Amino acid sequence: MTDKVILAAILAAYALRLYSAFGQGGILRSIFAVAALTLHGGYILWRGVSLGRLPLMGVHDTVLFYAFCAAAFALIVEWRRKIAGLSIRVLPIVITLVLVGIFSQKVDSPLPPVLNTYWFELHVALSFISYALFTLGMGLGLIYLKTGDMGDERVQYSTILTGYSLFSLSMVFGGIWAQYAWGTYWLWTPKELWTTILWLYYSLYLHGRLVRGWSGRPAAWLGIAGFALMMFLYLGVSVLLKSSHTFS
Repeated sequence: MTDKVILAAILAAYALRLYSAFGQGGILRSIFAVAALTLHGGYILWRGVSLGRLPLMGVHDTVLFYAFCAAAFALIVEWRRKIAGLSIRVLPIVITLVLVGIFSQKVDSPLPPVLNTYWFELHVALSFISYALFTLGMGLGLIYLKTGDMGDERVQYSTILTGYSLFSLSMVFGGIWAQYAWGTYWLWTPKELWTTILWLYYSLYLHGRLVRGWSGRPAAWLGIAGFALMMFLYLGVSVLLKSSHTFS
């Protein structure tokens, strides 16, 4: 019951932050944003301490970690790069993920032996950090399409490049974990295949952006489409297709 109350408070703070964006209360917007992130981060920390492990197993914990990273990164980039409206474009996704977390079942059991290794924790944590950065890439693409400011598109590129680098590292750690767990670096499951497809897609985006000069609107649209592909990898493959990944 305590969990539900805390998550409801987190959801309310994010909703008030979104609502305040359409008013005049600049200070209130900041207060709601900081309150939401403080409660959200505190809940994840509390889960980790109580479980004695990283809370990154199951739908409940993974969607909340992803949502926190997306909200935090969006606010940091918005404040540092002076890109108005970035956190607002990410908030609907964050709110949806928190709602999923509220109504999903928690996994409170210890890590099974096959997952009880830091290679697994590094693999999963970096994957969701990358997902959050790809989500920012989508938001920045939408902002660029509205403003036409090439500075926004360049920030989209640097954000996606950072996400791509971490995603690549997570794949390396995932291979090491697979070798530790199953004696092979690769398994022919839908999750691995679609992970590779996503990696190749963003490789194409970066290649086109750097070599072919696909800057501006083409690059912005590619970044937006990459988010849709990423969400299918995370939610569609995990829910619709059978894989060695229960939900990650």
